[in-house]
Amino acid sequence: MTAECWSGQYGDEEAAIEAWLDEHSAFVHDYFTRKATRTMVDSWLLSHSGGGNCPGERPGSGAATPVRKISAHEFERVVKPLVTRVDGTPTFLSVPADSEEPLRSGPRTDLSGLEERELLFELVKDICNDLDVRSLCHKILQNVSTLLRADRGSLFLVQGGTRAGSSGSAFRPVGCLPISANSPASQGCHYSCSRCLVSKLFDVCSRSTLEEVENREEIRVPWGTGIIGHVAETGKPLNIPDAYKDDRFNQEVDARTGYRTKSLLCMPIKDLHGEVIGVAQVINKEGELPFTENDEKVFSSYLQFCGIGLRNAQLYEKSQLEVKRNQVLLDLARMIFEEQSTIEHMVFRILTHTQSLIQCQRVQVLLLHKPNMGSFSRVFDFEANDLSERDHEERTSPFESRFPINIGITGLVATTGETINIDEAYEDSRFDKGVDEGTGFRHKTILCMPIKNSLGDIIGVIQLINKFDDLPFSKNDENFVEAFAIFCGMGIHNTHMYEKAVIAMAKQTVTLDVLSYHATASLEDAFRLRSLRVPSAQSIGLYDFKFDDVHMSDDDTLTACLRMFLELDFVERFSIDYEVLCRWLLSVKKNYRNVTYHNWRHAFNVAQMMFSILMATQWWKIFGDIECLALIIACLCHDLDHRGTNNSFQIKASSPLAQLYSTSTMEHHHFDQCLMILNSQGNQILANLSPDDYSKVIKVLEEAILSTDLAVYFRKRGSFLALVNQGQWSWENEEERELLRAMMMTVCDLAAITKPWHIEKRVAELVTSEFFEQGDLERHELNITPIDIMNREKEDQLPMMQVNFIDSICLPIYEAFAELSDALNPLAEGVRRNKEQWLLEADPKA
Repeated sequence: MTAECWSGQYGDEEAAIEAWLDEHSAFVHDYFTRKATRTMVDSWLLSHSGGGNCPGERPGSGAATPVRKISAHEFERVVKPLVTRVDGTPTFLSVPADSEEPLRSGPRTDLSGLEERELLFELVKDICNDLDVRSLCHKILQNVSTLLRADRGSLFLVQGGTRAGSSGSAFRPVGCLPISANSPASQGCHYSCSRCLVSKLFDVCSRSTLEEVENREEIRVPWGTGIIGHVAETGKPLNIPDAYKDDRFNQEVDARTGYRTKSLLCMPIKDLHGEVIGVAQVINKEGELPFTENDEKVFSSYLQFCGIGLRNAQLYEKSQLEVKRNQVLLDLARMIFEEQSTIEHMVFRILTHTQSLIQCQRVQVLLLHKPNMGSFSRVFDFEANDLSERDHEERTSPFESRFPINIGITGLVATTGETINIDEAYEDSRFDKGVDEGTGFRHKTILCMPIKNSLGDIIGVIQLINKFDDLPFSKNDENFVEAFAIFCGMGIHNTHMYEKAVIAMAKQTVTLDVLSYHATASLEDAFRLRSLRVPSAQSIGLYDFKFDDVHMSDDDTLTACLRMFLELDFVERFSIDYEVLCRWLLSVKKNYRNVTYHNWRHAFNVAQMMFSILMATQWWKIFGDIECLALIIACLCHDLDHRGTNNSFQIKASSPLAQLYSTSTMEHHHFDQCLMILNSQGNQILANLSPDDYSKVIKVLEEAILSTDLAVYFRKRGSFLALVNQGQWSWENEEERELLRAMMMTVCDLAAITKPWHIEKRVAELVTSEFFEQGDLERHELNITPIDIMNREKEDQLPMMQVNFIDSICLPIYEAFAELSDALNPLAEGVRRNKEQWLLEADPKA
């Protein structure tokens, strides 16, 4: 609090204390967190609801801290909602605000000697201006005890209604006394399910103070059960001279309280429209006499005024609650719309604030793959204990896919849009008990609701699990989650739109970058290449696994590529225009940057190795023309627009490419560049393919290029090696053919490791040089220490790093291919020879 906010009502000593507190904010925060009462928190919230902050107040981000320490329990009251939907169903429940009417501490002593009519008039005046339900109920019970000369009384208010989406499971009373001998627990009523009566105040005598009775154990009576329930259901009074002779009376109440009930008069309380809103009960008339007919008339007359007063008090509570509830929802809305950077951050805010508001063990948000569909693309999970983790202040995203999905319930909500509220999960047929197996977690209560966007489409589901204190989720909880889910739906939808905008901007940035550097080859260059002589495959060694392009010019590499297309009969088979083929090859070459290793020469060598493998093994006959065409195109295009840095660098540098592609970043970019060239005017070598053939080529092409990511290689290699080792390989199985094509791409991509030593060493030096260049960028631009293979300071360890590279990545796959075809034995032998050479490099004396 600053000097400008000082109220001026305290003395110098208090001012000095406040000044000290201003200078020790950490102590203030700690003290307030430990000592502040709920009333203090609410007072602060109400005083700041207008948005006028004191000067110097600093708003927090609220990323990991709930917007306010307030529970939905504070809004639980017996009054009905003030706000309803168009069809009349409620959307929120109200809670009372404190009345300004002073509470009466004891019985009135100024009523003795009054006539009955005067006494009734005085008691009506006593309640007519009281708008606090608690105080009003206390006055009513005191007054009827005085009016009827009864020993004590109780007052029950009607609460609840039929709940949509209820499981229909048996009620479990929580902290409730049974009220009827014929009402077992399984027939009980909870405030969140069917209609019932709740003891606002119980066992009040004319001498009782409000403080003495308001904290007594709450009693809930099912509608139509027992004496109280019967009166509420029929709307007619009951006058029972001897309670123990009436089957509806539950003697267990007397046994618990130690009190002996004799006579009993029970009367409904109705509002202006004749609707039963409560039941009042008085017991044991003075002198051990039964209540008379005149008592019934007097009681009925007084309760008519009480019904009007209670309804007015409830309406006043509703109006007071609106301010408080709207402030909560405005704070939640502000939290949702304050920052919409990523879906993870947005959902994390939703989860933390929902858990704080409803106070449950676990909250989940499940986002649909497509609106109104039953399959979930992402599942976010938040547990109450997560707030106690050391890093919770720094955490900005929730745990993902950490907990099994209860697909039976969440799927139903996602497809139907209905709300499901289950009091006992294991008694509901829709709940899958298997989700708890092996988790150490047990579902008890579940509240599951849809999340919709502004168009009304279901985009996700929010699920709350296990409310604290073993309570079922109430109708009030449903209403709050419903209101919050509206903001959540808009927030998630807006965040999706924002992410799409970011991706679109990233695409634009990448496209502009590409277009500024690249262009398709000119017609003049295509004419020139078309006029060049294309040598035979034999004369330039295209069939040779030991092929070396070191003495070839760029034109020689282009004519060699033309020879591969001619040799495999692609030009004739697919009616490829020769001039278009020439221009496409020139455009592909042009779209390779002049980086140290991942350039056009590398792509050309990969294509040559694929060509030689297909020819040596005769696999071109098995794959067929379409797959062979796709594989050769994939080899030539698999590193298009490579920047000399790998996927890890793109992510570390937060490059536009990393925003565009979350996995296999560069490989996706290479494929997109390939498609861009294939679709460019004058470069459409696939233009004459049938739609089915074109789709097959593009499918194989995409799979092949993405397979050059070593992360994909490691993911698939185990399955491939197992098939080879077990001798269960099948060319007819499409999945196994796809697996083979993927492994062939890696074999061709790393083929330099199989070549004669002088070629292998030269290529290894080029690769290492490019790696060191990336390491220098990481060190100087990103301020991070590169890994050993990219660390120029570890250059002396290159031989052993190459040995490890051969053992962990290369040798297993080349030996597997040698098992598939004897024609590929030279590749595995080449790897082994180069390993020996690197070992000699590492230790010349060995």
